[in-house]
Amino acid sequence: MKTSVSGMNEGVDSTLASAISKVKRHVLPLFVIMFIVNYIDRVNIGFVRTHMEHDLGIGAAAYGFGAGLFFIGYALFEVPSNMLLQKVGARIWLTRIMFTWGLVAAGMAFIQNETHFYVLRFLLGVAEAGFFPGVIYYFTRWLPGAERGKAIAIFLSGSAVASLISGPLSGLLLQINGLGMHGWQWMYFIEGMFSVCLCVFVWFWLDAKPHDAKWLSRAEQDALVNAIDAEQKAREAATPIRPSMGKLLKDRQIILFCLIYFFIQLTIYAATFWLPSIIKKMGEMSDFQVGLFNSIPWLLSIIGMYAFASFSAKWKHQQAWVATALLIAAAGMFMSTTGGPIFAFVAICFAALGFKSASSLFWPIPQAYLDARIAAAVIALINSVGNLGGFVAPTTFGLLEEHTGSIQGGLYGLAATSIIAAIIVFFARITPKPAADIAVVETAPKHA
Repeated sequence: MKTSVSGMNEGVDSTLASAISKVKRHVLPLFVIMFIVNYIDRVNIGFVRTHMEHDLGIGAAAYGFGAGLFFIGYALFEVPSNMLLQKVGARIWLTRIMFTWGLVAAGMAFIQNETHFYVLRFLLGVAEAGFFPGVIYYFTRWLPGAERGKAIAIFLSGSAVASLISGPLSGLLLQINGLGMHGWQWMYFIEGMFSVCLCVFVWFWLDAKPHDAKWLSRAEQDALVNAIDAEQKAREAATPIRPSMGKLLKDRQIILFCLIYFFIQLTIYAATFWLPSIIKKMGEMSDFQVGLFNSIPWLLSIIGMYAFASFSAKWKHQQAWVATALLIAAAGMFMSTTGGPIFAFVAICFAALGFKSASSLFWPIPQAYLDARIAAAVIALINSVGNLGGFVAPTTFGLLEEHTGSIQGGLYGLAATSIIAAIIVFFARITPKPAADIAVVETAPKHA
């Protein structure tokens, strides 16, 4: 009998493993491509800043403010988008998100003034809101918990790939002229319409639920659904709790997490939106060459992320590794102010290795501190506060350049905030926090 039961369990396990493998092969490559396209449409304005200034008179302050408005629209509409996502389903909502952001991104080709620029950047944020949590929600319906972390890590690699290829791609598209449109207009239009075309493929490729997937056998469908349902029942059997926003905002550790991540995001988005302008000051070069140079810091950052991940796994002291990465970022930002454009570029390459590594090394700290039942809500809060850096950094840099003719003050500021974050990280706890301290324990109603 034991042999029979053991054989049955092995059969179920092998069927589940086969289903998980097929799900990863079927959806992960597409989600990575979607994230690459998403990220390019978000940050491609960095490559056309000087073109829009020449053709439309959009100065540094207006450019910085418009770049940042994306994050305001994104933050305001993320929660409503998530609510609709759960009502209509991830497949429908992800397709809708991609279709609308593609249309808005393509519409950037037809802006005529600052107002158009502001409106469309805000609308792009509105359109993209819900994409990241939508993908995460899709994973929760298709992958058991033990497999989701790996899947999310692969999905997030899309931003690194996008940073690498966005420069050369945008540089090539900027060389297109014709039909009464400038190169920067063609870049916006082609990259945006690619998203629109891709969403059609997304609609037909993704399935709403495992039992709709014809590429899974019936046994694989059942094994997958049963495994996910069993996890859900186990969660429901545990003491139900819900996050308390009042308690979250009063928790010293969560406030520290928000500050650290905000400072990290400041440097990331300042570099993302201003690096092409710094590169252009290095000498006479084509838009394609600017794009190639723009890829170098992000390539180095990927190498740095993997190196730091290996070091932190071997010599375990997460705060020390995050602080080291932040100090590297601070040194790079400070050195970028001490020489000419070429030296500044080399220094920012050094800084990118630091701030991108700090971003990836940071997340295990709050995850270790938080109860799994409220981790999602707290991580969303930390991420939302961090994304405000995407508004503050370009807006501040734009105002500085407009009024002083230089972004040197902003680079000093980024060096200082990176040092502050490196100090703060040592005050961040990695020991688990009792859930009841930052959540409300719900009592099930008694039945007569």
